[in-house]
Amino acid sequence: MSSTRPPPPFQSALLAGALSGATVDLSLFPLDTLKTRLQSSAGFFPSGGFAGIYRGVGSALVGSAPGAAFFFCTYEAAKAALGRRSVHGDAREGQEGALPDALTHMIAASMGEVAACAVRVPTEVVKQRAQAGLHGGSSAAALGAILARRNTHGPAAVWRELYRGWGITVFREVPFTVIQFPLWEAMKAWRRGERADVSGVESAVFGSVAGAIAAALTTPLDVLKTRVMLSKERVSVGEVFRRMVRDEGVRPFFAGIAPRVTWISIGGAIFLGSYQWAINTMYDIDWH
Repeated sequence: MSSTRPPPPFQSALLAGALSGATVDLSLFPLDTLKTRLQSSAGFFPSGGFAGIYRGVGSALVGSAPGAAFFFCTYEAAKAALGRRSVHGDAREGQEGALPDALTHMIAASMGEVAACAVRVPTEVVKQRAQAGLHGGSSAAALGAILARRNTHGPAAVWRELYRGWGITVFREVPFTVIQFPLWEAMKAWRRGERADVSGVESAVFGSVAGAIAAALTTPLDVLKTRVMLSKERVSVGEVFRRMVRDEGVRPFFAGIAPRVTWISIGGAIFLGSYQWAINTMYDIDWH
């Protein structure tokens, strides 16, 4: 008889997600800064080079915990709801129209990313402008410049600026998570066997592998997102894509791939390892 645990309750997903998000963003912020500067159209050194690699950390602090908490609460709730129709092992009989586990994880992760982007996109806009040395190179200055648009362009312009890159961010994050989370869940299921769940260390290893694969495959989307967010004026993704192909060729679409894969591989280990550890710890407290 399988000892698979029930899905984590809302409170556990909320706390574990917030912990994992804050942990990974703070620990890997310097690598994220280097990646942003490599992708900037201004160039690596004009954007700051190796100096001030913690510029924008304030916005990361504000957005990382709630963004990850939004993601995991939505992910776990959607996975539990869809899981009632999922196919587990040989339990196909009598489950007409059941969803395969991989599809369940893809849909749930996509819903989680859309929810998380409501918090993540504004903080990402502020963070990347600070990282690239715009508006004085601090989160407060970058946010102040955006809020100042209210006086000249009206309140709607502030919201448009804060959510600049929303479309490309979702367009990048959904394919990423559709690759990462089914891989992570499949590796956990393979390792779990008849145990209740995998350990935090095992989850970290699987998260690292899944994150590295997903990061490499979605780097071109990440470059487009960075260019859109750093543009001095509002531009469409299509316009940025055409300009890059015309003026720079294909190579810039893979700018920053090494730090991105490294960052997300390590980040996947910290993010999903700390999440699993927190869920396991809270489960043990609740049941013992």
